[in-house]
Amino acid sequence: MVMFAVALVGYANDGNLHVKGNLKNAGDTLMVLTRATISTPKTVLVKDGQFEFDFPLNEITDIIVVSPELMRNQRTPNSVQMQLLGVPGESMELTGDVKDRYDITGSKFYKEYHEVDMMLENAQKESSEFQKKLNERLKNGEPQDKLMKEYQEGMPALQEKVNKAMLDFIKAHPDYEASATIIPQLAQQGVDKMKEAAALLGESVKNGRMKSYYQRVIDQVEARAKAEAEAAKKQAAGVQAPDFTLNDINGKPLSLSSLRGKYVILDFWGSWCGWCIKGFPEMKNYYNKYKGKFEILGVDCNDTEQKWKDAVKKHELPWLHVYNPRDSKVLSDYGVQGFPTKIIVGPDGKIVKTIVGEDPAFYTLLDSLFQ
Repeated sequence: MVMFAVALVGYANDGNLHVKGNLKNAGDTLMVLTRATISTPKTVLVKDGQFEFDFPLNEITDIIVVSPELMRNQRTPNSVQMQLLGVPGESMELTGDVKDRYDITGSKFYKEYHEVDMMLENAQKESSEFQKKLNERLKNGEPQDKLMKEYQEGMPALQEKVNKAMLDFIKAHPDYEASATIIPQLAQQGVDKMKEAAALLGESVKNGRMKSYYQRVIDQVEARAKAEAEAAKKQAAGVQAPDFTLNDINGKPLSLSSLRGKYVILDFWGSWCGWCIKGFPEMKNYYNKYKGKFEILGVDCNDTEQKWKDAVKKHELPWLHVYNPRDSKVLSDYGVQGFPTKIIVGPDGKIVKTIVGEDPAFYTLLDSLFQ
């Protein structure tokens, strides 16, 4: 079975979701919750893989099912974690092996949902195998840049096959309510593709209880696309970098404009950001490689001051640092949407390039600038 996540959206309709399971490796206890009930999860006892419970719902929403240790952020090899789509008033049946493959079926909605699930599993086999082989080659030492190029060249055609399979399913099953659950799967393909899928739904589904579900997802993607477009304008090459003044590691004010005349890399990061931390060793290598040719100004975000200071000390970061409080406008001024974001500012104070995420292209750019 292919698990796929959906946005937490729904429609008002009081009722219980009835769940019955027969799953290998489910342990002896499961905790059931939604984001709205994270502090008050439901405890479900499991005997020989079997369990049954009712879960109160008044909207279509994600149901999270985990073993107790995960509630304490303690993962073990036997930990259970499932994400299920909960629909009020419906009955769900789970069968199979939680560690390998399991199926979802049950009432009419979940029987349809099972068909969607099987379609996705089959449609994604080729692209999944493609990614698996690339990951194996990466582990065997092949250059990341080479494999990334292969991914960028090969993946679009494979993804288009998946897109076609999803749209074909909706065309063949326009009156399945579960066909609406396909729409979030197209989020990475953009709003137009999602609207194309929604237009294929039958009128009873398009304007029925699933409408607020799929429309909310479309609205979220539209809003994100708008925010990204606005961010791109703020981060574009040639734009004057907005000046700011924040306190440094010693509590003294430090302004970006005080560094005018040299290249400055604004590194928006946080101690909680795994990819930020992962990039530090290579950043330190390049900071030493081109020592004196540029400065890094780390802008810590969404941290307490103590966690920020502890992280700088722990990872032995030799460049300049400032703390960005939550009421600051710096993130919005620069349109920062994700972490890490690295913005290279030229000696004239204008943006040279913005790179989001831990991307090898950042270091290629540094080599082109300073070699």
